[in-house]
Amino acid sequence: MQTNPSSPTPKPVSEIWKPELSRLPRLTWTRRLFRVFIRLVCRLLIFLYTRAAVRGLENYPRRGPALVVINHLGDPDAVLALAFLPEFPEMIGKIELRYDWRLTLLLDWLGVIWIHRGRPDRRALSAALEALRQGKHVIIAPEGRESVSGALEAGTDGAAFLALKAGVPVIPVTLTGTEFRRVENAMKAWRRTPVTLTVGKPFVLPEEERGPDRLREATRQIMETLARQLPPEYRGVYGYVGDAEQ
Repeated sequence: MQTNPSSPTPKPVSEIWKPELSRLPRLTWTRRLFRVFIRLVCRLLIFLYTRAAVRGLENYPRRGPALVVINHLGDPDAVLALAFLPEFPEMIGKIELRYDWRLTLLLDWLGVIWIHRGRPDRRALSAALEALRQGKHVIIAPEGRESVSGALEAGTDGAAFLALKAGVPVIPVTLTGTEFRRVENAMKAWRRTPVTLTVGKPFVLPEEERGPDRLREATRQIMETLARQLPPEYRGVYGYVGDAEQ
């Protein structure tokens, strides 16, 4: 059985280094209101431009702490997730988005934990751990980037580190149909794109595992859980796993 899948291309490394920006956003009343507004906007966009099928919301705990892990197909992932997940999660985002003029104000008002991909970003990890200690949900894409193949890539160890360090449940959430090009082409043709969001049952990573392989094994468990929730064509380098139990 394949247990150490590799990515088709090297994972990105942030050229920007601004660790002072990596912090847990303060949940002010204005930010709370803006998050409610954004959720409504996301639901409107999903209604107008997609045909969404949502499964397993009964598995999603109403209270934290918990780490939400998702597969990452494209920008519409965030719209679909924020539209339907019962609790608004604290988001971990790549620092490059902080300097995208189209998104800077929006993301600043929302509040994002900025992370420098491929670099030892202790401040970002500390901010995410603090959110979990406060009983919040934190959402992260373990692949570390938008998939270049349209299917699962090898996971990185950040999600496993957070879940093990904080000792919190992991909530697997999988998406299909949210590739940006697919959604864009459908919009141009005045068609609604079929998309799905599936919430699996939360699980806790085993604590008895020790040694240098601990993170690798925990990452494998996370990624294989995501793969089992996805159709075979979306499983990518984890195509060897079977279907999720019904």
